[in-house]
Amino acid sequence: MSERGLPPTSGGPTGEWLGPSGRSIYLLGFMAAGKSSVGPVLARLMSRRFLDLDQEIEGRAGCSIASLIERDGEPAFRDLETNLLRETLTEEPRVIAPGGGAILRAENRQLMELGGITVWLDAPFELCWQRIQQDGANRPLARDEAMARQRYVDRLPLYQQATIRIAVETGASPESIAAAILEAIGHRAVAAGVEEREASTNE
Repeated sequence: MSERGLPPTSGGPTGEWLGPSGRSIYLLGFMAAGKSSVGPVLARLMSRRFLDLDQEIEGRAGCSIASLIERDGEPAFRDLETNLLRETLTEEPRVIAPGGGAILRAENRQLMELGGITVWLDAPFELCWQRIQQDGANRPLARDEAMARQRYVDRLPLYQQATIRIAVETGASPESIAAAILEAIGHRAVAAGVEEREASTNE
């Protein structure tokens, strides 16, 4: 067993489900859902590296996401995001946090499906908006509550397509959310193993 008595991520049903060479974990969710805070904790529990796509884009662009969008437009930002997601297919398995709107592109969804497992951090809009107001970050795609809410509603059906859904409640710590993700991965791994054995028996 791994830390906190959770199922191991190498060997056993979980390791088999993640594949012999491992599969990346893509954390999905709206702005301020907790991807950047949960990701490093989950990566540590899985003995993996964490990749925050927004931070990587800022490093390559030499400016903030807000400045990039204001300077070059949202499509340019999304192009960089897609290129980075494509790169993850040829790199070691990681815990990856794409931007909240990465799922809007069908190509991005396909890349994440090819690269690993998608986990939706299902934080209610009210919680996300509260955090957005508190963090003071410049978010050009959520300039006011109405704009942010509409983006949340538009993206919701795409988030719901994730492999795993994790409910995020007010006050939940990154550690507890990461633990819930590992537990869910373990359950899915066991279920996948049962289905595979049943299919083999019926052949």
